Amino acid sequence: MTSATIPTCTRELDHRNADGVDVTLLWHMTGDFLSVVVSDDRIGQTFELVLDDRDNAMDVFNHPYAHAAYRGLEFDVVSRQEELVSA
Repeated sequence: MTSATIPTCTRELDHRNADGVDVTLLWHMTGDFLSVVVSDDRIGQTFELVLDDRDNAMDVFNHPYAHAAYRGLEFDVVSRQEELVSA
């Protein structure tokens, strides 16, 4: 995986990794806003969700794909069957 460089005006508040998916909660000090960055090695895609006052940061962090779908983001999904065939 390619690691992202986090600007010094951005702080990592939380991070988790499981099954090739990195999820990071960031605070952008300059603009005083939060975002959740998801990097999925399984499908080779990365997306970022910028949060506003209506969003619960930990809910977005814990369920980024649900929030991405709600916002209309489309991304490839690797089915479990495809993973088993390629293994």
